[in-house]
Parts: sequence; C-alpha cells; structure tokens
Amino acid sequence: MTAPLYYRTDEENEATDALYMAARFAEQAATDIRMWRWVIMALHNAVQGFMVLSLRHGNGLAALTEESAAAWLAAYEANATKYPEEKLDSYLCLYKKIKSTTYGTIGGNQNFVPRGSQGRSIRKLNRIRNDFIHFTPKGWSLELAGLPGICLDALALLSFLGWETSNILWHDEGALKSAKSSCERLTDTMNSLNRTYASLTGRGDR
Repeated sequence: MTAPLYYRTDEENEATDALYMAARFAEQAATDIRMWRWVIMALHNAVQGFMVLSLRHGNGLAALTEESAAAWLAAYEANATKYPEEKLDSYLCLYKKIKSTTYGTIGGNQNFVPRGSQGRSIRKLNRIRNDFIHFTPKGWSLELAGLPGICLDALALLSFLGWETSNILWHDEGALKSAKSSCERLTDTMNSLNRTYASLTGRGDR
C-alpha cells in the first residue's frame, strides 16, 4: 500500500514561492518575451500575498472582505460550532487597507504611502494581470518598455512590507531569506531589462 502524497503550503510560502517564480520567469523573459505573462501573474500573486501577510496580525480578519469578517465575528460571539468560509478581500481592497491609517497600522504596522509612480504601477499590475487571466477573444499588444518600471515599483512595496518595516512577522526564517533573495534577483533583472528596452526604443522608463 503506497503512502498518500500531500502538497503542503501556507500564507508565507504562497507569497515567497510566487516571488521566486516571478524572478525565474523574468530571467527567461530576457530571451523569450512570452514569459512576461507569467512574470506579471506571479508578481501579482506575490504582491497580494505580501499584503495578506501584513494584514494577518491577530485573528487575520483584516485580510478578509468586510462581509466575511463580520460573519466570522458573529459566529465567534455566538460560540458557533461551525464557522463560515473565509473570503479573501480583493487585490485593490487589500491595497487600500495597507495604505489606510486604520487597517494599515493594525498590530503596530506602518501604513504604506506610495511615492512617485508606485500607486499607478501597483494598480496597473492588477489591470494587466486581469487582462491575462480573463483573456477575451481579441488581438492585444502590450508595450514592454514600461513593464520593468511597474515591477520595480511593486518590488518597492514588497520590500517595505517584508523587511524594511516590521509589518510582516515572519514565522519561517527560510521564507524571509528566500523572499529577499528573489527580490534582489528580480530587481537586477528588471534593471537590466529596463536598460535593454531603453536602448531599443530610445527612451527609458525611469
């Protein structure tokens, strides 16, 4: 009789694994532009994961939709034997929360204050990812020159949440080490691609 096989993960590994894959896909994108699809999707997943980690202080309800959090609290106060299914808040709502002076400072956190193009880039990352995930019958051209700058702005958010502040309480030091390494790799690749695209188009993103 063979033993069952399991794939085990948690919120820290989900976020750091996505960042690791974004770094891997980005290195391949230097020679195969089709890999940009996977860079965008993996980095979006990483950004969302880091925002969840930043909001998980205490009972983790801040990362849920308002309706889901309210239902969970109602069940808790009623000493229910069964709790409702938790529903994660959307990417853009999570982003609003980490910027707010209410949710963004929960558990002693520092709220994120976007600078320069960061806010626009983080929202655009979401739009491009949605275009890929929910691709409709169409022809679509995506200009590559602006993508490294979007990714670098997203990485600034990850660094802020992950280790420039104490917003994320890491339970797995290995996950933190992996995240920092992947962030460094991806930053180097994006800077290199930015220079390459600038030389090809005659203009730079930054």
